[in-house]
Amino acid sequence: MNGNGDTSGQRGFSTIILAAGRGKRMKSDLAKVLHPLCGLPMLTYPIAAARAAGSDKIVVVIGHQAGQIREAFGDQGLIFAEQREMLGTGHAVLQAANCFRDDDGTILILCGDVPLIRPETLRALYDRHLDEGATVTVLATIPEDPAGYGRVVKTDGGRVVKIVEEKDATSEEKQIREINTGIYCVESRFLFSAVAGLGNRNAQGEYYLTDIVEMACNQGRRVNSSLASDPVEVMGINTPEELERAGHRMVERNFR
Repeated sequence: MNGNGDTSGQRGFSTIILAAGRGKRMKSDLAKVLHPLCGLPMLTYPIAAARAAGSDKIVVVIGHQAGQIREAFGDQGLIFAEQREMLGTGHAVLQAANCFRDDDGTILILCGDVPLIRPETLRALYDRHLDEGATVTVLATIPEDPAGYGRVVKTDGGRVVKIVEEKDATSEEKQIREINTGIYCVESRFLFSAVAGLGNRNAQGEYYLTDIVEMACNQGRRVNSSLASDPVEVMGINTPEELERAGHRMVERNFR
């Protein structure tokens, strides 16, 4: 696979980047995605990765300090959608629906706090999604310690049936080591009808994007997972310590 965004012979895809959260554990009023990493706002890196992977349209869902994010990234050809209430990831994606009214294709859903993600990993996710004719493909990984993460629940045959957040998981589901990274490829027509129908009967009282996996399965649609071999690459940044570790990894990567 070519990591330079060569999409010859294949239709392009669009991207939604979720960047609305404040990030309380960063212990700062600055929006999480604006925290500097190697001299640039954290959000810079997932945007660049999506572009390099072949994305031809990028919608960024913003909320906390929306004005500052628009100002920082206003010259990059992005489309902004605003999430005014923090009601969960499913609700965040729904805010982008009007940006895709005339689109019928694949949408990559990416997090604004995953700066180490590589274009090659995103391209592999998209290629697998297309090759398998899937409606939803989940980017998963297997960390040393899966505690705290949503688990990818599969049948004995390896088919993904749902993603369960740890707070809602049974003791048996908590034994699963494969976790959800929060990154997906989804067919747009299914995506927006699914997020419009989400419920919030869960431990957090939020509209979970992860619930679209079970919805797709219940409709007889194909749901796959694609495995990221390096758990650090798909690590979300939630604390100043994690931001510092990401900076070290980025420096190491550039020196190789």
